[in-house]
Amino acid sequence: MRAVLQRVRRAKVTVNEQVTGAIDAGLLVFLGVESGDTIKDAEYMADKIVNLRIFEDENGKMNLSLKDTGGAMLAVSQFTLCGDCRKGRRPSFDKAAAPDEANVLYEEFCRLVETMGIRVETGIFRAHMLVDLINDGPVTMLIDSRRQF
Repeated sequence: MRAVLQRVRRAKVTVNEQVTGAIDAGLLVFLGVESGDTIKDAEYMADKIVNLRIFEDENGKMNLSLKDTGGAMLAVSQFTLCGDCRKGRRPSFDKAAAPDEANVLYEEFCRLVETMGIRVETGIFRAHMLVDLINDGPVTMLIDSRRQF
């Protein structure tokens, strides 16, 4: 599983001119599910992202997590994170999980985050989405469940 997370002041996702998810301060998480990912990957990603200390404390140091701040998460599935651009000019998406498999793990990731007390808003799986955000910092992080150690 791969994720790009952005600390945001606010973010929203729109599908067919309808807002499907919106948050104020928190994290926008783009999540890509790769073939071979399991529930263990979803568990790792949920725990890592919710507890990652990338929010500033009273001294201006990145010392607080999403859980500490009480912020929300906007989780957007994004298979293009699984793209391989090393050869040629067109990305290969061979490593992306099949849609049914990916959706199950994306939904499980969202459920796990919610069990940690975080409000989760979402886009619509496999839909064409417009994402609007104000990146705070800017702070943008990459996390890959296969690069834990």
